[in-house]
Amino acid sequence: MNFYLPLEEWTNTFVNDWLLPTVGGFFGRLSDGIETVVEGLTDFLIWLPPLLITVILIALTLWLAGKGIAVFTLIGCIYLGSVELWPEAMMTVAIIIVATLLSVVFGVPLGILASKSEVINRIIRPVLDFMQTLPSFVYLIPAILLFGLGGVPAVISTFIFATPPSVRMTNLGIRQVPTDITEASKAFGSTSWQMLLKVELPMSLQTIMAGVNQTIMLALSMAVIASMIGAPGLGSTVLSGISNVNVGLGLTGGLGIVVLAIIIDRITQGIGDKL
Repeated sequence: MNFYLPLEEWTNTFVNDWLLPTVGGFFGRLSDGIETVVEGLTDFLIWLPPLLITVILIALTLWLAGKGIAVFTLIGCIYLGSVELWPEAMMTVAIIIVATLLSVVFGVPLGILASKSEVINRIIRPVLDFMQTLPSFVYLIPAILLFGLGGVPAVISTFIFATPPSVRMTNLGIRQVPTDITEASKAFGSTSWQMLLKVELPMSLQTIMAGVNQTIMLALSMAVIASMIGAPGLGSTVLSGISNVNVGLGLTGGLGIVVLAIIIDRITQGIGDKL
């Protein structure tokens, strides 16, 4: 076949001739704002004594997940300190916190809208399918283009990559609220807002928290990938080990990510169970 589709040329022309000149200033200001938040949170977490953070984490896991996870948390925090990766761990946590908050702020309302409108649900579903099937490395390209290198594009790419579970699980949770309960709520004169805030969201909260948990896990999975565009933290340690064929360094950073993943996973699961 001799047919040729100049998609590459069209894309580059669109980006260079329209997108960057038109919205470059907006994304620059957005980048400055996100960078201020990420750097402030990172500096705060590094400033806090590691012992204080360890005690808080142990108390949380003991309350939410039991003694076994509390012991694991103690061992994990000792490990991060003993291999001198505590600052890198706090950098990773800061990026995950900001990206997860953005995902929840955008994802939960979208999930609510999708649960209330079949039209919106049909529009959002293929978009979410596209976002979840697109290779994670592809997210780095627009992030670099619009936000440069560093922690900001890491937050943006992680936010986009990790948002679909929040939307899907919120939509699913609200749709699974029993019909007889919603009908009884209407019969007692509840408005749409009252039914949403006092019936549907409380009853679907555990499902929504499961979506938040998945969002956090996806954000952690982007830690190493985002380090390729200058994201600081444990991912950069693993990337350095790969680049220098330093198996020990890569293993050290990888175990640090595993420790964070298990601790955060058990805490978020425990919050969902408690709620």
